Amino acid sequence: MKFIHTADIHWGMAPDSDKPWSKERAQAIKDSFQEVIRQARERDVDFLFISGDLFHRQPLARDLKELNYLFSTIPSVRIVLIAGNHDRIRPNSAVLSFSWCPNVTYLTGEDLESVYFKELNTEVYGFSYHTAEIKEDRLTSIQIPETDHIRILLAHGGDALHLPFNRVSLAALPFDYIALGHIHKPELVLEGKAAFPGSLEPLDKTELGPHGFYYGEINSLTHRVSVLEFAPVSRCQYISLAVGVTPATTNSELAASISQEISRRGSQNIYRFLIRGMRDPDISFDLDVLASRFRIVEIIDNSDPQYDFSALFAEHPSDMIGFYIQALQKDDMSQVEKKALYYGINALLRTTDERRPV
Repeated sequence: MKFIHTADIHWGMAPDSDKPWSKERAQAIKDSFQEVIRQARERDVDFLFISGDLFHRQPLARDLKELNYLFSTIPSVRIVLIAGNHDRIRPNSAVLSFSWCPNVTYLTGEDLESVYFKELNTEVYGFSYHTAEIKEDRLTSIQIPETDHIRILLAHGGDALHLPFNRVSLAALPFDYIALGHIHKPELVLEGKAAFPGSLEPLDKTELGPHGFYYGEINSLTHRVSVLEFAPVSRCQYISLAVGVTPATTNSELAASISQEISRRGSQNIYRFLIRGMRDPDISFDLDVLASRFRIVEIIDNSDPQYDFSALFAEHPSDMIGFYIQALQKDDMSQVEKKALYYGINALLRTTDERRPV
């Protein structure tokens, strides 16, 4: 039996909503899901498991029709899905009255239910969210009848507020494969037994690394997972990089360094830069201009001006600058304390320069 396991597509979401590339990211989510459909057809899989949060919010009729069309293009693939915390089932949810194409089974119940596919001797279990949170471990207590079926569980959770579970207890469950969702980073939870595929696309700046789905095969005789491999499909990645500066670094040089890093790793990706090192006290990096030139979601300037505090104190032993250095400078200063010292000295020096007679 061959399957694709995906989750957390978040159809309808527009990541980085305050950025000019947000619409492209919304489309990338749809494109990546269409790639899953294409690969399901190409790999000739028997099942497509979707472990919650197919939709980012309550789907509208047009969303359901769009997805249903995509499902209809792979009629030989049995599609089984559950609702997660984002697209949870509500009394007026459109999914409850929607007519899905024949190859789709939506396990909408709040309690564990299953569907049996006789031709593949496979039974798929799962339950959907009907509330925003499920704080209790509902997996450990699962009991199902003894059968000779291949048994699959779809579940959405993995943190304190959303179906917490114990990995040891998870391993003891009587399922041949547990298709998890909710955690957006791909993770093999139990070797040959349970996995999070992560979201198809990274959805915010903290979701680093590759994103995609799991392809698996289960031996029909032993019921063991014989193949479980991660398949990346995301159109881009969020990449965090550190850029070092020196007192000789100018705005133009910093821009060139950032441009080179982006060219090396791909302009389709989205970047988060940390600037660190010592800079010329007279230089102030123009972060807004840098961010506007590239697909940069965030720039954090942790560089420090290279002041010679001993020389400054010797030059200003009895004025505000000297008193300020004496009051704030100490060993093992925190980043906040350093910033306070540097910004304060910078302001005092500027005030002194402005008052100095021409």
